[in-house]
Amino acid sequence: MTLAAAGLLSLSCSSSAPGGGGTGGKSTGTGGTVGTGGAPSTGTGGTGTGTGGSGTGTGGSATGGSGTGGIAATGGTIGTGGSTGGHAGSGSGTGGRGPGSGGSAGSGTGTGGTPATGGSGGGGGPVSPGTPMPSAGCGKTSTLTFGTVPGENASGTPGSASLGTGKGGYVKLTSGGSQRGFAMRLPDNYDNNHPYPLFFAFHWNGGDSKAQDTGGDNGYFTAYYGIQRKSKNGMFFVAPDSIGSGWGNGSDSDLHFTDDMVKLISDNYCIDMSNLITSGFSWGGGMSYELACARANTKTNTAGYAFRAAIIFEGANLSGCDGSGKDPIALWQKVGLTDTTCPVNLATPIRDLFVKNNQCTGWTSETGNVAASKTGTTSQEPPRPPNPGQYINPGGHVCTNYTGCSDGHPIRWCVDQSGHGNATTDGSSSLYDECANVSTQNPMGKCAPGCPCTWTPDDIWTWLNDPAVNKYTPNITSTAN
Repeated sequence: MTLAAAGLLSLSCSSSAPGGGGTGGKSTGTGGTVGTGGAPSTGTGGTGTGTGGSGTGTGGSATGGSGTGGIAATGGTIGTGGSTGGHAGSGSGTGGRGPGSGGSAGSGTGTGGTPATGGSGGGGGPVSPGTPMPSAGCGKTSTLTFGTVPGENASGTPGSASLGTGKGGYVKLTSGGSQRGFAMRLPDNYDNNHPYPLFFAFHWNGGDSKAQDTGGDNGYFTAYYGIQRKSKNGMFFVAPDSIGSGWGNGSDSDLHFTDDMVKLISDNYCIDMSNLITSGFSWGGGMSYELACARANTKTNTAGYAFRAAIIFEGANLSGCDGSGKDPIALWQKVGLTDTTCPVNLATPIRDLFVKNNQCTGWTSETGNVAASKTGTTSQEPPRPPNPGQYINPGGHVCTNYTGCSDGHPIRWCVDQSGHGNATTDGSSSLYDECANVSTQNPMGKCAPGCPCTWTPDDIWTWLNDPAVNKYTPNITSTAN
């Protein structure tokens, strides 16, 4: 289903914004990043041999060393790194996920079971809200073959504007009788017995898989909206290519393309089917809205999978809302006060739909300052930053956490002073996060107090791992972030 026929695409959310609203880096950057909790592991979880499968042994009290990241054991399997932000569990089950520090990796002697290695050995995906659901590809060797992502230079420097980071490349498949394709990056040190999160990044009008995979002029800093960097390459990342310039979704072609990608990837690799995340900017945000409507509950769709979270930058109802969006889903959403391409009044209906679906009852707003907050009910509009005028820092964005929402369905709504962009910074009208530009400031930009970079990746990463946190996320002022 698409609203292109209604003329909405030509009236708003078109590609006429500079760089099509390129995210981080002119027209090809990607901006934003997901969740926190996936910091690299410096330790190796517990030292025990695992409590195994459904074993009940409690064993010793190894704390997982001082490592961060990795996988916390939940069910007797040994985690490597423990878990902070997440659900390091004990008892029966399979290895829990989510990076963190220390944690409760069991070191008992338990019976049976196999040790969880934590996969990436350094990073990790956002915490799964429940017990991981291994896909059909777990324990198997993939038969997929990779080509070079169109427009990328296979001999280029990974993390630059010319080549994506990590193992993988471009995959072609036939979907709905058409040849389609997507860029994909594997987690570092991939372990086919450990289920990993799967993160989709849909490009804007006029964008492509290369822009998402490389991060454009900002390189690895903003690749996959900055989530690849925040996860320390601890997840599967996918950047699909649209037909034409955007996600028209005629006859639900892009919806079914997504179905085909999920099946192909999950049949060949070990995916945590409880931890699928969709993200997108502008028209890509519209496509993520469609997936939030149509693919949020396996009981109400026939595709056999569901996304657990949607991340939408400057989006609108552009690719449809199949199923009328009746299911709850976790939602992080940002809109700019001065965005005339996809303005605030096109973003609020998305928010309001899921506030209703998620049964939220109120909100708490940070009001742009850690020390100040306001509360309200869902019948009230949360506060926003002042219209520029002056672009202020701090306080250039205000984020609001909705409260009372159904379990596993948090909503965070952010409004900033900017226009149509996702890699925005407080105190500036710029949409391109120039301080992270790797083309002029190698090797990884030059984020500094005098040249800050976008706050959005850090905010999203925190939300994905601990959505109860409601604090002001400042601009990034160091490339160590």
